[in-house]
Amino acid sequence: MHGALPPPPAGEGWGEGVSAGKTPQEEKTLTRRAARVGLSRKRERRVARGPTCRTRFSSFRCEIMSPRLKLRDIAFFERPVQFARPFRFGAVTINATPQLFVRAEIEVEDRGTAVGASAELLVPKWFDKRPELSPAQTVDSLRRSLQIARGLYLARGGFRTAFDLHAACIGAQVATCAKQNIPALAASYGPAEIDKAILDALLRAIRTSFFDGMAANIAGIDARLSPDLSERDIGAFLSGRMPLARVAIRHTVGLDDVVEGEGGVADPRENTGARYFKLKLSGDPAADAARLARIGKELDTLGRDYKVTLDANEQYADFAALQALMDRLDRDAALRPIATRLLYVEQPMPRDITLQSPLGKLAARGFIIDEADDSYDAFPAARALGYRGISSKSCKGVYKSIANATRAAKWSSEGGTFFVTAEDLTCQAGLAVQQDLALGAFIGVTHAERNGHHYVDGFGDTPSAEAQAFAAAHPDLYTDAGQGIRLSIHDGDLLTGSLHTAGFATAVHPDWSALRPLEQPLQEQLA
Repeated sequence: MHGALPPPPAGEGWGEGVSAGKTPQEEKTLTRRAARVGLSRKRERRVARGPTCRTRFSSFRCEIMSPRLKLRDIAFFERPVQFARPFRFGAVTINATPQLFVRAEIEVEDRGTAVGASAELLVPKWFDKRPELSPAQTVDSLRRSLQIARGLYLARGGFRTAFDLHAACIGAQVATCAKQNIPALAASYGPAEIDKAILDALLRAIRTSFFDGMAANIAGIDARLSPDLSERDIGAFLSGRMPLARVAIRHTVGLDDVVEGEGGVADPRENTGARYFKLKLSGDPAADAARLARIGKELDTLGRDYKVTLDANEQYADFAALQALMDRLDRDAALRPIATRLLYVEQPMPRDITLQSPLGKLAARGFIIDEADDSYDAFPAARALGYRGISSKSCKGVYKSIANATRAAKWSSEGGTFFVTAEDLTCQAGLAVQQDLALGAFIGVTHAERNGHHYVDGFGDTPSAEAQAFAAAHPDLYTDAGQGIRLSIHDGDLLTGSLHTAGFATAVHPDWSALRPLEQPLQEQLA
């Protein structure tokens, strides 16, 4: 059947960063070889960083003991973001939404103080899609998630590692949010953003990059939240990372986006040379099939090879309807351009039934979870139901992405085929896109959904001086072609060279004086 999904090369989802075009077994061999080479190189350049960064050796890796820190303050800010075009996914259309900024001040034991930052859109109706809630109410839940997390993190006194602080708070965060009718995925947003800012501050204090710091496990990540893994698994995965120099963009085609002609999917001014495309599904198999046939016809005019992924954003509540679409991909000649290039299908069913519904025969395809990834246990649970992959999004948590990438590598080395993908909630130019890009490059995901450059006009309403500061510090990532500073895409790829800087993938911080304080959540409690 021409619609059957072939195993994607490592560069298309395994999370290992091995060159495409090899069989899965060849990829595993190359991955182990690359990990050994990378480990020996890291051993050559690692040095002890002082009394709180002692070094110990084991038979398989050099491990730097993680610095301990104490959190001094957390502050939240936001900035309005107006979209250049509507972005429709699932049952929601976004035209504008605020962007969150986090400023964290820490004291590192024997190192002094440092300030770190993170940023992410406050995206409505994604973390919580309950139909009875308005978009504003779901954004309000994210603000409350942030405030709850701030209280829990600041209440933890004394010095501890960055991961220890996260692990000490995440359980109470989920439980407290549940009492306020905030679901687990939205509950994780607060800690995810705070953790990124803390990590940025820690890396600045130690004067090392995200890539080198994470390879040395500077955050002190252990297996307490992922007991199916061992600390040896995590340490070996981290120390074996060889960050990617380039990450291909995956161009999203939203449900309201133009398909044909000017501004369509084959227009080079729109797809910016992309070789990967993410196609949104509506949940109606007949309508989706018809639209995919149109998109496939247009993509076949590109004159270059391409791959696609499908994202249903939980719209296939009827398993029979999902089966009907998959059957059409197998049998409909008009869908051949899509079916033969399909890498995986993302989050087809609503999250509340995903982990109760085995995929059965559909498991032969590559299905991944995204919105159903609301805990450290989600990936193992999904694997048992036939899912082969899971998304990495920094807004769901850097440490969870690391755990899941470790799982995918371990399970694949044991004879399976499992992978991590890089998805995007319209990460904006600046902190958000740089930190998420660095995370994907570190775990080895060679193409990533990148929406910010498509749905928002460059840096949007960011002050010109701030945008220019980011462009000057990261000249391989940004360019100004006379229409304002925006992402610089090189033959469909983003470059990561300038992300090798002290801190979490950024040499500069936003202009805090140009931001407004985070809007206070509504006091009314949801029923």
